[in-house]
Amino acid sequence: MIKIIKHFIEALFVYFSFVIAKLIGLKLSRILFSFIFRMVGPIIRSNNIVEKNLKIFSSEVSDFKKKEIISKMWSSYGMTFVEYIFLNKFKKKNSNIKIINEQVLDDIFTKKKPVIFVSGHFSNFELMSMEISKKNIRLATIYRPLNNLFLNPFMEYLRKKYICKNQIKKGRRSMRKIIEYIENKNSIALMIDQRLSEGEKIKFFNKDAFTTTLPAQLALKYNLEIVPIFIQRQNNNLFEIEIFKPLNITKYNNKIEISKKLNQILEDMILKNPYQWIWTHDRWK
Repeated sequence: MIKIIKHFIEALFVYFSFVIAKLIGLKLSRILFSFIFRMVGPIIRSNNIVEKNLKIFSSEVSDFKKKEIISKMWSSYGMTFVEYIFLNKFKKKNSNIKIINEQVLDDIFTKKKPVIFVSGHFSNFELMSMEISKKNIRLATIYRPLNNLFLNPFMEYLRKKYICKNQIKKGRRSMRKIIEYIENKNSIALMIDQRLSEGEKIKFFNKDAFTTTLPAQLALKYNLEIVPIFIQRQNNNLFEIEIFKPLNITKYNNKIEISKKLNQILEDMILKNPYQWIWTHDRWK
């Protein structure tokens, strides 16, 4: 009962925030919620996970640098949070999103052969699948439903309407849906940076962490390329999405070797911009 009440209060805050955001517009909303998250984030319980993760990330990072990463991460998180209610603006072709190596997406569309897109929770991560869909690439995304039953239906509605219409809910039945989409020539997009309670323990920043081998398994079974993708916010109103060269899986012996390589790529992405990775996932639990 307590959890339900907590979720209800959280939902009220989110919906009230979205109403305020709509009233004042995207530009002012980014400034307001960037400030709110930057002030509140460091004092909530989730920040303990952030600080623990930063110690694992590097023992050589100074306290000043850690505080800077934490402050900028919460600021970015606040902007991403409020941008959900403005997803319709990003759906437009002229949406202030620059794509590096766009030719990779053009080639995927031309070949009409599915690939596995992988990334992490950087900046406004939802925009990556949106941009792939804009290129008319058949796509299905794997997502983890929110625990909050008052919020999840609305978030699923936003994702299906603006980001990608084909959504695969993580769970026991998800593999069947994934296979169906691949067999129907759909590429698959998934995040590989979240905490897992099971899987293979593979080094991530020199510490063992349960790591998904799903991209590797799918690539090996269906002979698919794996395409890493990365997004970062250049300023409040401009994003840059980098499409990596497809990973040649024939160079690797098995799913573990491929997954090790993907963890290394993810590490490089985080090192490129540690301020915009969402450090709140308990990755090494």
